[in-house]
Formats: sequence, structure tokens, C-alpha cells
Amino acid sequence: MRKLFFAALVTSGVFSEAQIVRKYSNEFLNIGAGARGLAMGGAVISNQNDVYSPMWNPAGLIGVDRDWQGAAMHAEYFESIAKYDYIAYAKPLDNKGGVFAISIVRLGVDNILNTTQLIDPEGNIDYDKITSFSQSDYAALLSYAFHPGGNQKIDVGVNAKLVYRNVGKFASGYGFGFDLGAVYHSDNGWNYGAVMKDITTTVNFWTINQKELSAVVNGEEFNPAPKDKMELTMPKLNLGMSRNFEINRDLELMPEAGINVDFAKTAAVISTDFASITPYAGAELKFQDMIFVRVGLNRFQTITDIENLKRKVSFQPSAGIGIKYHGLTLDYAITNSGIGGSNFYSNFFSLKLDMGDFRN
Repeated sequence: MRKLFFAALVTSGVFSEAQIVRKYSNEFLNIGAGARGLAMGGAVISNQNDVYSPMWNPAGLIGVDRDWQGAAMHAEYFESIAKYDYIAYAKPLDNKGGVFAISIVRLGVDNILNTTQLIDPEGNIDYDKITSFSQSDYAALLSYAFHPGGNQKIDVGVNAKLVYRNVGKFASGYGFGFDLGAVYHSDNGWNYGAVMKDITTTVNFWTINQKELSAVVNGEEFNPAPKDKMELTMPKLNLGMSRNFEINRDLELMPEAGINVDFAKTAAVISTDFASITPYAGAELKFQDMIFVRVGLNRFQTITDIENLKRKVSFQPSAGIGIKYHGLTLDYAITNSGIGGSNFYSNFFSLKLDMGDFRN
């Protein structure tokens, strides 16, 4: 039952007759990747500088300055109902030509019961007609980062995104779009980052299989299929600023704070018809560039308390640790997947191999 409920949430945008411009489209690409960034509540817009950067700010790829980096992450949501995977590779180009990366993302719910044919046209129940299907979202990101005009203070990066979404035999969709990001390194040590996701809007083309979706019982049609349609993902703007503070010879602290801007009216703390603004903050404590402790706060929004029907502010806390040995980094994060103090916590594990450090 929970799988059916979760799948309904994921696919509600596909089978509704709402406008083609949706508030929450391709949201799986806004989860992020890498347990470091997730533990810090996404507070890495101006300080993520490795192979995980395409999911936060592609400009950070410029930090991959030697040999190559590879990364992988796995996470499970809602007691393993949904699975989220990420794999990526990044390599500097010859002659200081920037950094190229490719990333693959999948969010899927498997073994969902298909009961569309449970009742035959005469109204008889036939349990042998129950099958299963998967709902999966895939994306491939081709990324490139460089210093414009050779200016070492400015990093610029771009993602070209190819999206494929599949709802069993019922529907499939293809999409493409672009992200544009930048980081400015000031003389006083502060880093300022900005990324505009889906800067040209990401276009998704859906095809619905009416034969598979619809069911006719006693002459009445159930699950009527909507017409094939186009869906647009509106731009999102993320802004952040950070600085590294050396506490002593062994300890360093890297905090970041910023805002996420959705160009739509949502449940954010600051919300208008034009845009909704959500603050975030996070920090990383580093010991000898070997052991890392991280915390973060994100997704501040207003919700209604069911018990007293009063409005209150909720947020998503997160935390994590990491360990680095030569060129191998293992990170862990835990974050609250729900809202309003729910107990839906998710665990993230990610691994990074930096051949530039590994061979030293």
C-alpha cells in the first residue's frame, strides 16, 4: 500500500490535467548528490569543488585540477520503498581547457502493484491479472566548467541535461534543459556562488499509453488517460556565500548560508505569486583534512498543525560525517525526508575517488 501511495505522489503530475507549467517538475534533480552536500543541507553552492558539483553548482567542477575523479552514491527513502543512485566521472581537459564531467542519476520505485486489470469488463475480480511495474526517473548530465578569460577569481559552469521518465507501460517522457552556475572568489576569502537551474526551462514530452492505463467495467471507463502533452520545468535560483576559517593548525570551519528561489508560489516561508524564497545554512568542521563533521538546515516552509490547526514553520535538519584517506573519501549523511518533525529519516552513503591525490 505504501508503494502505491508513494507512486501516486511521484506520478500525480503525469496523469493530472493541470497546466503544462508545474511547480514541482523533475524534482528528483533537486535532491542533490554526495553525502557531504546533503549533510550540510545543500549549503555547498559556493564551496563544492569536486565531481559532485554538477548536482549543486557546475562551476565547482573547476576544483578537479589533476588526473580524474569518480563518484558513486546510493540512498533509500521511506523504508527502502524508493531508491536513489548517482554515478559520475570528471576530468580536466588538456591545455587548461576547463573540466568535463558526466553524471547519471536514477530515482525509482520498483515492484508497484498494477491493479488496473483486476476487475474484468463484467465486474468479476481476477487476482491473476495483478502484475507489477516500476516508476523510474533518469537523467544524464554533461557538464563543463572553466575560468572565463583566464580569470582565476571566477569559475563558470554549465550542465546540459537529458531526462527520461518512465511509469511502467503507462507513460514515458523525455526532456532536455540547461543549468548555469558561477562562483566568485573574493580577495578577503569569501566565496559567492550562484546557480540557475533549468535556465531556459526544461521541456518534457510525455506519451501516455491509453490502452494500458484505461479499464472498462460494466461499460464504464475507469482511469481515463489524458492526452499526450508537454511539461515545462521552471527555473530555480540558488545563491550562497561561504568562507573557510582556520581555527588552529588542525581544525578548519567552513560555513555557508544562502537562499533558494522558486519562481512559483509554494509553501516556502516567503512566498508570492512571482517567487518563493527559502533560506538554508550549513557548516563543515574539518580535522587535518581527514575527518569531517557536518550539519545543515534547509526546506523552511509553513505548514498547518493537524492537532490545533495553527500555522507553523517546519524545516529539514541534516547531519553527517566523512573520512578521507589519500584519494579515497567516504561520506555519510542522515536527513529528515518528511516535514513537521516526522520520523522519515533517510541515510545516504557516497564514495569519491580522486586519482590526483591517490597517486601522490
